[in-house]
Amino acid sequence: MEDFEPLLQRLGPPARPIRWIEAADRTALTVPGAVHIPTPELQREAWARRVVGATGYSITGVTHTIAETYIMGEIAALLTAPLEPWDALVCTSLAVQKAVQVQLDAVARHLTERFGAARMPTAQLATIPLGVHTTDFAFDAGARARWREALDVPPDAAAALYFGRFSIATKMNPAPMGLALQEAARRLGKPVYWILFGGGQQPEEDQAFRDAAAAFCPDVILRFVDEIDPKAHGPIWSAGDVFISFSDNVQESFGLTVPEAMAAGLPCVVSDWDGYRGSLRHGTDGFLIRTTTPRPGLGADLAFRYLHGLSSYEHYFVAQSQFTAVDVEQAAGALAELFANPDLRARMGHAAAERAKSVFDWRVVIGQHQVLWSELERRRKAAPVQAPTAAGDNPWGLDPFAMFAAYPSHTLAHTDTAQLRRAVSAQDLAALMAAPSVRGAEDRLPTPAQARALVAALSYDRPAAVGALLASFPPEQRPILERGLVWLAKYGIVRFSGSPLR
Repeated sequence: MEDFEPLLQRLGPPARPIRWIEAADRTALTVPGAVHIPTPELQREAWARRVVGATGYSITGVTHTIAETYIMGEIAALLTAPLEPWDALVCTSLAVQKAVQVQLDAVARHLTERFGAARMPTAQLATIPLGVHTTDFAFDAGARARWREALDVPPDAAAALYFGRFSIATKMNPAPMGLALQEAARRLGKPVYWILFGGGQQPEEDQAFRDAAAAFCPDVILRFVDEIDPKAHGPIWSAGDVFISFSDNVQESFGLTVPEAMAAGLPCVVSDWDGYRGSLRHGTDGFLIRTTTPRPGLGADLAFRYLHGLSSYEHYFVAQSQFTAVDVEQAAGALAELFANPDLRARMGHAAAERAKSVFDWRVVIGQHQVLWSELERRRKAAPVQAPTAAGDNPWGLDPFAMFAAYPSHTLAHTDTAQLRRAVSAQDLAALMAAPSVRGAEDRLPTPAQARALVAALSYDRPAAVGALLASFPPEQRPILERGLVWLAKYGIVRFSGSPLR
């Protein structure tokens, strides 16, 4: 909560009251009726919800990259976890939604072939884009002049801007961008500048990207800007004439820099790839550049090596992206046309900015989420109420005393008897709870008051049946007190009589 409060302050005073809900309190979630998880990892929450019943509230999540192996596992679990039609996975682009559906269809075929499964309710798939604060990117003539002077880019020079992480493996190969800019410069017959704002997570990754960018455009003047000061993120957009980004690997799923560039009023020349396609209107806000990949069936070896740990995360994306071709000739033509035609740049930039406000501004995007939550609530309330189940009733996370019941000699029964072995004071109990041997389990033990009450109910000379002893306490306290008896026995305070050692 301490980390979240500053973010709320930066966003401005909330329009509605904020109520914090303790992480384990699933009952409290039934009041708002929905919980949103900022990843596709819905299965854990679906199992946790069972303690209040599946109709207690809706669960929604959102995709980012979907090509990591553990995320693929989470997507597959949409068909095996107790998710319902009043839950939803928000896909940030239609391309991602289709990819998720391809995987779900494959998982469904497997479940049908192996288990004869015929009914597989799952979360809904919805498409809602990521959002941006469009006002953060508004064109600033002063910032344009300052940045161009700092980078030694003449005020009237043609300049393309790339904004993003410098990573050939997990972002994009800069070679097609360099080739297209080189050809555009040749067609224009005048200098073209390429401003690259960003950096790599590792020095070698950063340098590899810079070297690859420079290798294919010897006549283009490169200007690298290290991504050091977050305050520069907004102003730097004003330095370019066009935005260029040729995403070419499956790590990308939406591409937030495209709406950011549009919000800055920059016409975009970007690859016709994944979420880029849904953001940009070809010929209106800029140009989508054709991409080509091999037909399905020719990448099975890449998937096998990745899935079984024979290729790393980075090597998988490098290999896949090597077989994604961006149409360099089409890109060069689009860039040359925009560089040569200020009116076209202005018209497309204005259209892009208006689209960013109407489609990608957070006020619009959050409104789409609210519409989704309302629809999910309608479905949930129309469904028959589902009864709660035990917290440990999860095949992937069973109650340890159920799963490992064969480990001990005996499990405590209500017919067993319990009695005190030695005197113990409130101070003794407090010291025991603070002992090093207990640390890490404090919040799962009886409270100090409960422990004192349990000791007070026990006797030295009159063994009491466990069931009868617990019956003297409120029903909601009995499970933790029953477990607490075993804890007291662990430290020699309580003695049991029950089944003999088998």
